[in-house]
Amino acid sequence: MASLFPPRPSPDDDNTTASFFAHSSAQRVNTDAVISWALKAQYPHLSLVIAPSNYNVDLLAFASAGHASYTAIEGPPSSALPASVIWKGYIPPSRRIDGSPGALVSGVEFAKFLYKWQGTEFLLYVVSGRDGTEPYPQVRNNYILTTDTHKADALIVEAGRWGTELHDEIWVWDRGYWQKSAELFDSVRGARWEDVILDEDMKKALREDHRSFFDSRDTYKRLKVPWKRGVIYYGPPGNGKTISIKAMMRELWSRDDDPVPTLYVRSFFSYSGPEAAISQIFGKARELAPCYLVIEDLDSLVSDGVRSYFLNEVDGLKGNDGIFMIGSTNHLDRLDPGISKRPSRFDRKYLFPDPDRDQRIAYCQFWQKKLADNKKIEFPDKLCGAIADITNKFSFAYMQEAFVAALLAIARGDTGGESSILGNEEVDGWVSVSEDDGDSDDDDDSLKDLLLWEEIQRQVAILREGMDNEDRGD
Repeated sequence: MASLFPPRPSPDDDNTTASFFAHSSAQRVNTDAVISWALKAQYPHLSLVIAPSNYNVDLLAFASAGHASYTAIEGPPSSALPASVIWKGYIPPSRRIDGSPGALVSGVEFAKFLYKWQGTEFLLYVVSGRDGTEPYPQVRNNYILTTDTHKADALIVEAGRWGTELHDEIWVWDRGYWQKSAELFDSVRGARWEDVILDEDMKKALREDHRSFFDSRDTYKRLKVPWKRGVIYYGPPGNGKTISIKAMMRELWSRDDDPVPTLYVRSFFSYSGPEAAISQIFGKARELAPCYLVIEDLDSLVSDGVRSYFLNEVDGLKGNDGIFMIGSTNHLDRLDPGISKRPSRFDRKYLFPDPDRDQRIAYCQFWQKKLADNKKIEFPDKLCGAIADITNKFSFAYMQEAFVAALLAIARGDTGGESSILGNEEVDGWVSVSEDDGDSDDDDDSLKDLLLWEEIQRQVAILREGMDNEDRGD
């Protein structure tokens, strides 16, 4: 009958490896203590420095990024125990439509390496184990054996600093913890102010508001006022609040002299309650200041239950120097007056209303340029004004839907297929902000035979009926 216990280690076995497997096959309470004892017994001439990975120290990732190197140390052929325990798994692509095959990933449970950094060699054991009697958290420690503890400490500082920095990523609070998002960073990378149509005076004021804040720390200090600011973007949905925030995020991290990191908040969820989430959100913002703290849909997140706690974090006893907080809402009237009407919390409000005729024409010109190479779609200049005339009170989200629905309807009857009509460019980059100045009568009988004009009128009528039903509460 086969034994239920692991094989006894041979004389050639690594003592620490044997201890890990012996300990892991029993009821564990403190992996750290067992591994530390085994290492000191095995390497009495070396000093031991322990760096937990949950303190932002991932030495293997640090080396994989090109800042150090490591080589796995294999056990002797006669060993009855494996030299390492490494899990491998598959992560599917974040977007299947991009054609990515996904990726092979690995997780180190137990392994030993010869680690080199700045000309110094270390013996590194990476051990994953559960400390304590609770089922979580899983702790992975870096056990560094060295003759130079000062160099080991310097390595931990550098690896820790690298681990807390953003590398083409944005900090996102979601599902109760902070995580780095490369996907959001990629979407921000393409957000340019050139693609955002604003009233020039407002555009200048909005950008200067942000620039001057991050350039004026000494001025705030000289005036003896807190170096913090809050701004609210408000107005009906679909008129560019989000794309404007993204364009500012891109501008701030593109600053050559002093890039500004963004912290993006998706919810106030936390396993310890929303108050704990708010505390950790502002704690991270203070840690990374100067920074850009983005909280969208303020009216949904700041409920009555968390209002007091939120306001205390915004302007309570804790200092928020260097934090520029941007909030957005489609319903300013739903915000508590203590938030929307109290300077020093949110100092300025910018209205993003439905676009006026000139901006609707500009949006149509965007589509005109997009379809310029398509010989099956006629899009003369006069059509831009005509479409603008029939889309009064439309947001840009509604205008986009009118164009997309019209082109899809045309494509379904086109032997070239939908791709010949739509191309492969994104269509949601154009937004506008200004007050409506009324419509003009840019009517022309020469447009009546245009296929795009005929179809887009039909789609606008459908959308208009839906808007009217919403207004009536049907």
